[in-house]
Amino acid sequence: MRRLKIGILGSRGIPNRYGGYEQCAEYLSVGLADKGHEVYVYNSSNHEYKGSNWKGVQLIHCNDPENKLGTIGQFIYDWNCISDARKRDFDIILQLGYTSSSIWYWRWPKTINIVNMDGLEWKRSKYSKPVQKFLKYAEKLAANNADILIADSTGIQQHLKNAYNKTSFYIPYGSEIFTDPNESGLKKYALIPFHYNLLIARMEPENNIEMIIQASIKSRKEQPLVIVGSTKNKYGVYLQQKYKESKKIQFIGGVYDKNVINNLRYFSRIYFHGHSVGGTNPSLLEAMGCKALIAAHDNIFNKAILVDNAFYFSNVEQCTAIIKAVENRMAFKEMIDNNFAKIKTVYTWESITTQYEHVMAKL
Repeated sequence: MRRLKIGILGSRGIPNRYGGYEQCAEYLSVGLADKGHEVYVYNSSNHEYKGSNWKGVQLIHCNDPENKLGTIGQFIYDWNCISDARKRDFDIILQLGYTSSSIWYWRWPKTINIVNMDGLEWKRSKYSKPVQKFLKYAEKLAANNADILIADSTGIQQHLKNAYNKTSFYIPYGSEIFTDPNESGLKKYALIPFHYNLLIARMEPENNIEMIIQASIKSRKEQPLVIVGSTKNKYGVYLQQKYKESKKIQFIGGVYDKNVINNLRYFSRIYFHGHSVGGTNPSLLEAMGCKALIAAHDNIFNKAILVDNAFYFSNVEQCTAIIKAVENRMAFKEMIDNNFAKIKTVYTWESITTQYEHVMAKL
């Protein structure tokens, strides 16, 4: 296929210092650049990396006042990115998400606009009713105005069909396998390999953190529950305060060293994934690539990825039963190996990049 000029909007920028969209932007942009395309990624002015090029990807820095104005700053940042993109003569614009960009649909560059639709943002309980209503409206604007929709989950794909009668291409996130475990990284947290359970999540109600905490306490098992994630928001403060007396619950805050995180996953007894809203969650794929034994919230998004290779729970009692059932994690080696194989063969970034390129080629 011919060389394309591609602009990637909707993330805070690369290299990844934030989360899922930034990770997607990082791997996807580098992969497309390696395939010979001219790729640009929009970076927030707040991003620590100020260079104009990263691994063959050209970076465009746009003013982002979110650190001064809060949420409204996201809308201004998107406006600034879209306004710049109108001048660039891109063949294709890839927008990662819609929450603060779809209201500017009438300003989108007059080229092919592809939108990765993310999860069901309007279902997130952290948002007030008016915000949830706005997010549902924003989703509708994106679905009806994009030239092409990307769904990172078959559940999202079905939602787009049911809600808006829109077809979409299913392309999940990618991940990597972890093959170099070293238990020395556990010493900092006084953890014994395979003698603790793990939960990694943002402190939000829809991630069912308190359900997993209550199950850990109720199980009366000696293994502690180690919780990774910043507790500086309102819900995080509430959880830490409520369970501070429990010796079984260890909040260790945010951990941003990828090697440490991967070792924590690898040496966990059970890895809990409580996410209930959204599509293919990057942290779930990463846990699979670390040979973690996974217990996931029972919903269509998690089941589409894990199928029969995980335990599922939807309440405290089911979660408690899982903790009690796992005496020897290697009794479930087949589940662990099946998930690991999926990351090696299905959810590779090389494969994901190729799928994006094929969609672009069709256009």
